[in-house]
Amino acid sequence: MPVNLPTNILRSFVAIVDAGSMLQAADQVFVTQSALSLQIRRLEELVQQPLFIRDGRRLSLTPAGDLMLDYARRVLALHDEAVSAVGSGQFAGPVRIGMVQDFAEALLGGVLARFAELHPESQVYARVAGTAELLGLLDRDQLDIVIGYAGFDAADAVSLAPMAWYGREDLAARDVIPLAVLEKPCRFREAAIAALDASGRAWRIAIETPNLSTLRAAVEAGLGLTCRTPLFLPRAEPLSGSALPSLPKVAAIIRRGEATDRATSRLLDLTREVVAGLPTAVL
Repeated sequence: MPVNLPTNILRSFVAIVDAGSMLQAADQVFVTQSALSLQIRRLEELVQQPLFIRDGRRLSLTPAGDLMLDYARRVLALHDEAVSAVGSGQFAGPVRIGMVQDFAEALLGGVLARFAELHPESQVYARVAGTAELLGLLDRDQLDIVIGYAGFDAADAVSLAPMAWYGREDLAARDVIPLAVLEKPCRFREAAIAALDASGRAWRIAIETPNLSTLRAAVEAGLGLTCRTPLFLPRAEPLSGSALPSLPKVAAIIRRGEATDRATSRLLDLTREVVAGLPTAVL
């Protein structure tokens, strides 16, 4: 009997080679790192050849692995072509969408719920992270759609929103402004610091966090001022007056990868509709 090589294991094998590590490949194929290791072990058992040379955490292909990679790419390309042709474009693997934390509530509660109704058989993988990280994942074909922030003059802007100061008003009158910020890289952090520096105001980082909900709690507790859009605290008024320097607008951008299936295109359309219709949009 001929040996059958499961396409999901071949896809994992190719993902490891392309990603350069088990850890990054696990995110791409939506399995745990331990499950990925078991898949590769199974593939090596099926072909009765070692495919990787393991040097600590580093992996490199054996000659058999090099040969298998070429065949695996061709098998997967033919497999996906066949499924797409027979399904008249209806087939889609997981639709992979990434978004900055600011949009997570609106998109997870609105767009993805509507998408699930329209495409009940589709699987959605949602990643929440900073714009720079998400765009990197898009470039490596680990996401299909990214919603993030860019400068106000971005060519692919879907909408513009004003940046504003949020926090306890008395903090704005201090000689040294206490700031509450997200970890680098963060467009809002950079804008706040640049505005204060340009106006000659002294500042210090009072609290730094990778999490938007923690930032929101810190600002509401009076630990520092922050610079965000109205999505940050939709029920709170931004600080006004001349005590703090003005801030630029920020663009919401939506970028897609190379996926062309109907489910991805539909999710992209729904996302554009919702982002452009948010109360903060001015474009």
